[in-house]
Amino acid sequence: MENNENRQNEELQFSNQDHTLDSDNTTVRKTRIKHKRGPRKKKEKKTMSKNTKKRIFITLGSVVGVVAAVYLGGAFYFHSHFYPHTTINGSDFSWKSVASAEEHMKNQVESYTLTLKEKNGQTEEISGQDIDVIYKKNHALEKVKEKQNPFLWPKAFWKESDVTAEIGIEYDEGKLDSLLASLQCVTAPDQVVSKNAQPVYDGNQFVIQDEVVGTQVNQETFAAKVKEAVSGFTKELDMEASGCYLAPAYTKESPEVQAAVDTMNKYLQTKITYDFSPKTEVVDKTMISQWLTVDDKMQVTFNTEKINKYIAQLATKYNTVGTTRTFVSGRGDTVQVEGGDFGWYLNQKDEYAALTANIESGQEVSREPKWSRRGADHGDQNDYGNTYAEVDLTTQKFWFFQNGQMIMNCDIVTGKPNGSDDTPQGSYDLTYKTKNAVLRGQLLPNGKYSYESPVAFWMPFNNDIGFHDASWQTRFGGDWYLTHGSHGCINMKYDDAAKLYDLINETTPIICHF
Repeated sequence: MENNENRQNEELQFSNQDHTLDSDNTTVRKTRIKHKRGPRKKKEKKTMSKNTKKRIFITLGSVVGVVAAVYLGGAFYFHSHFYPHTTINGSDFSWKSVASAEEHMKNQVESYTLTLKEKNGQTEEISGQDIDVIYKKNHALEKVKEKQNPFLWPKAFWKESDVTAEIGIEYDEGKLDSLLASLQCVTAPDQVVSKNAQPVYDGNQFVIQDEVVGTQVNQETFAAKVKEAVSGFTKELDMEASGCYLAPAYTKESPEVQAAVDTMNKYLQTKITYDFSPKTEVVDKTMISQWLTVDDKMQVTFNTEKINKYIAQLATKYNTVGTTRTFVSGRGDTVQVEGGDFGWYLNQKDEYAALTANIESGQEVSREPKWSRRGADHGDQNDYGNTYAEVDLTTQKFWFFQNGQMIMNCDIVTGKPNGSDDTPQGSYDLTYKTKNAVLRGQLLPNGKYSYESPVAFWMPFNNDIGFHDASWQTRFGGDWYLTHGSHGCINMKYDDAAKLYDLINETTPIICHF
């Protein structure tokens, strides 16, 4: 309080001392007095003494010296000793010298046992005594030590070194081979065979079936890994990690498997409709899925046996060549006609090529199968249709039916029934037709033919047997053929042969019957 009052009195005193009167001495101008402060004192800079600096330099130098001494000492030490965290063939040799490591190896020989860690969790052992293991000093350990740089030893505290080396071990290889062959992991009858991942059909498409990783030992690899372990004085062998089992070549992740699935699913898009008018046969994905498989390179292949079996079934169902036909003759009775080469006959080899090509295209196709020989109709009653030529070997009559209507009927002369010139029964189709041919018999030793017969119309259908005009015949029909029959051909009057020549073609069935 007292301080505040003193400060106020002081301010009032300074204010009263500084004033002036105007001209009429009535107005007083007051002037504010500014207090002037004295000069500020500068802060004094603190400076480090020479003694302090000296003590710091001495301390730093000591630290550097200690570190250098430790580093150089470590470099000297690890010039002849293994780094920390150094494991050789499963044995810890951290901080050991080569000599002590050699001595350790030598001391371990008598009790050496290799433990086989099997996939199923079981273990088996191979005793060093059973295979006459002995230790012979070599330079393997020294070489391992020489590979480490002694000047980089500080890094070893943060890095583990697991080294495999062939230690100086000798053993009886013959005894080891015999022992390996008798191990349970090799001889067990219940070993599971590995299987590749593979495409399987799920009823709609192909999907990947997972691989099976089995327990069957790869004996060649197994023997090599065991010998490597024994030579390295390793105490444990993980058979699975070492690849001692026969592993599947392809897994569900293998791109080859996915590529195979994609290809097979493309093939399933195929639909083939066979035209057996009026009937059809359809090949779709249900059937195709049974025909697809993959080889050991995961390449998509066709099951040839199954496809050929299917084609053979088509042939059995639709082939008619060589079948016995029930035929209603021109004389009105029903006869059985055997033999001949007329009818449907599937070319199974060509059809296999066409079918597999269709599947590979992945498209819908409608077509006829590949025929070696063709009939006229696929009907249930007959395969010769309603346009055909008929030869009655009994009555020596010829008929030609067109679209079910008989448009030609004439007498003929067929082969003389003597066992060599008979006209055989059967169903045929025309081979070709030509005009102005010369028919020749057997070539004789004198270079001439047994006969030569010029004809105006020649229409063969059964090898050298055919229709032709026969101007030398004086009669046709009846029993004339018994004594004046041909060499097997069907002899006709000139006008009849000319008419037939205009009617018949290479698709016309020819039926010869008794």
